[in-house]
Amino acid sequence: MKAEAQALKGHLDVLLLATLRDGPRHGYAIKETLRDGSGGRFDLPTGTIYPALHRLERAGLITGTWSTVDGRRRRSYRLTTKGQRHLASERGNWRQFAAAVTALLEPTPWPATP
Repeated sequence: MKAEAQALKGHLDVLLLATLRDGPRHGYAIKETLRDGSGGRFDLPTGTIYPALHRLERAGLITGTWSTVDGRRRRSYRLTTKGQRHLASERGNWRQFAAAVTALLEPTPWPATP
């Protein structure tokens, strides 16, 4: 498993929700948005993405609809109201977590004493 995939453990669901904040996307576009938005660091296999999307759908955080484009069926996903609230809450939690980690990893220097 790639180091990036391991680093995502526990964060994938909220990152997938974030890819849908600007509107509906089909599964492959979600995968591309995750990859492109991370500068290529989160280029995850579809075997990771789709089970997570199904889990989010079962939780009522996203909803999916089928469509046919150029003769091919594809499923597009969008955030539900519950998903929007969850994303907003998790965004706040992430900011607090990131600030705590930053405080530990990059402590401010002690003030110089005369």
